[in-house]
Amino acid sequence: MAAGGCRAPGPQDGARGPGQATARPAGSGPEVSTETFGGRRFTVCRVNLATQCLELFWKDDADRPFRSFSALDAWLRGHGRRLVFGMNAGMYREDYSPVGLYVAHGQELRPLNRSRGDGSNFCLLPNGVFALTDSRAVVTESSQYPAIQSETLLATQSGPMLVIDGKLHPKFGRGSTSRLIRNGVGVVSSQQVVFAIAEDPVNFHEFATFFRDGLGCDNALYLDGVVSSLYSAALGRNDRHAALGPILGVVEGRRGAKPKG
Repeated sequence: MAAGGCRAPGPQDGARGPGQATARPAGSGPEVSTETFGGRRFTVCRVNLATQCLELFWKDDADRPFRSFSALDAWLRGHGRRLVFGMNAGMYREDYSPVGLYVAHGQELRPLNRSRGDGSNFCLLPNGVFALTDSRAVVTESSQYPAIQSETLLATQSGPMLVIDGKLHPKFGRGSTSRLIRNGVGVVSSQQVVFAIAEDPVNFHEFATFFRDGLGCDNALYLDGVVSSLYSAALGRNDRHAALGPILGVVEGRRGAKPKG
């Protein structure tokens, strides 16, 4: 099973250096940095699950899709909490519902999507699942998800996988001219998750190489492109260029009311 577990990147693999600024928000917020790899810029967010609360959101308690970081933050503030980091959490349909698996607060609201091909990036197999279980963070191929299903508290399915057990997805071409703003997630250890969004257009090969060689991830998952969006209280950033489906967010404040999804 492809799962969490990453080696620490060395200096030659794109560790932070001059010109790569790091912002650490006050309190328990995640570390956010701007990193350059292969001549392209990325914004990176490192989440420590031991001290930070990472959750998955889709609809509010009135069954309305959030669609934006602003709406999610407003809903959270109405319940004594606030959003400190957010990122679009995988592909979604026109009604903002998830294309694939969706598990929040231990409840499966959408089943695993086993479709083998419709020409979309989601079906560029193998695709995968990002999940939090009772004890760890995991990025796994969708076909391997049933092995952890019973212990999963949070999960979102997307595709394609970027890195699989230290190897790039076999269908990625180094010379591809399909370059977009893209975002994804990788697992550094059982309690360390890393998110990245490209600030310069990249192809799949370049993006996956950054996760493997720049961030040290043996397993990483593509979340989306074009609609790729970031919310960071530390950076004062709130992307609004696309209406969103599911959202992964780091939240501060005591958990109270639960959203519908």
